[in-house]
Amino acid sequence: MNTPSGTDTETEIDTGSEARTMDEQHWEDMYGGREQVFSGNPNGVLVAEVTGLPPGQALDVGCGEGADALWLARHGWLVTAVDISRTALRRAARTGADLADRVAWAYADLEAAPPPAGAFDLVSAHYFPLRRRPGHTALRGLLAAVAPGGTLLFVGHDLADLPPRGDGAPDPADYYQPGEVAGLLGDDWTVLADETRPRAAPAPPGTHHTHDTVLRARRIR
Repeated sequence: MNTPSGTDTETEIDTGSEARTMDEQHWEDMYGGREQVFSGNPNGVLVAEVTGLPPGQALDVGCGEGADALWLARHGWLVTAVDISRTALRRAARTGADLADRVAWAYADLEAAPPPAGAFDLVSAHYFPLRRRPGHTALRGLLAAVAPGGTLLFVGHDLADLPPRGDGAPDPADYYQPGEVAGLLGDDWTVLADETRPRAAPAPPGTHHTHDTVLRARRIR
């Protein structure tokens, strides 16, 4: 995918000029420019929504430095953690070296090649800027990866929290929002949550992120 999410708590759609092309190089530059970008803590929505689910196979979409994937692995899940930044993947693998038998770190462009269909009991995408496309091809590939009986967790920033967009910066409206995804699910799904809620933790310094938009859905068949 050309725009991976940083799942370790924060990756806002930046309104500065450096974010005008959210391609692989953009994310490599971001991760390569600092020894650690994110807090290392799992996302609060993940912890709240996944605690209590029976562990199985999980797909962490846009895994970043790996905090969500490692939390899942420590709670019994077998995790495939994908990102387009090789730097982020190497960093995540080093951090989770003790869980190498439970997490597979994988470079993936999900716009070019979808994940295996029906392979995952949980597909988790936090703050993952998935670009809207005609026919929703990439999104439908991601949805198809959820096994019958499995869970989709798709979490975004409340657009009301984002600062004004600068000239030439990416338009958040070009990316799928959880509520829009909910409307595309169809009869094979039961929507368990489709809402905006306050963040479980204070917004990181320098960000405007006070609310999450949350979609949790279960695939029926």
